[in-house]
Amino acid sequence: MIKIMRLDERFIHGQVAFSWTNNLGADCIYIANDEVANDKLRQTSLKLAAPAGVKFFARTIEESKRILNGDKIKKYKVFVIVNNTADALELAKSVEEIRHLNLGNMKKTDSRRVITNSIAVDETDVENIKELVNLGVEVECRAIPTDKRVQALDIL
Repeated sequence: MIKIMRLDERFIHGQVAFSWTNNLGADCIYIANDEVANDKLRQTSLKLAAPAGVKFFARTIEESKRILNGDKIKKYKVFVIVNNTADALELAKSVEEIRHLNLGNMKKTDSRRVITNSIAVDETDVENIKELVNLGVEVECRAIPTDKRVQALDIL
């Protein structure tokens, strides 16, 4: 069962490893990202950041579409993490169970404007977020689970 999908450019860190995983009751952290899936050293460091006793997987977006729709993953309470809106949209289009996206951390760049303390978006992100909402996905912004849930469209 997919508990939530979070967009966080840092993937796993204190907030993700402890606050979110514990709050969700997740027993599996699943990173859907082509670069991480193809970098064993990065996978090892991210796996070390995951809480003890929590399964860790890192797969490409294409592999993730198949795995997240499969029967084997259903035995876990899965916390899916991506690092960009394009991957989030692609997964939401392909995986029916993804109905909630938490925007957690997207750093400011020259092309991005700040919408919260931890989230900055560009026009492509805005279009992807709108498309996610049109697909029926709740897209909300919170750094940690106890923060007030703010709908992304309300602040774009």
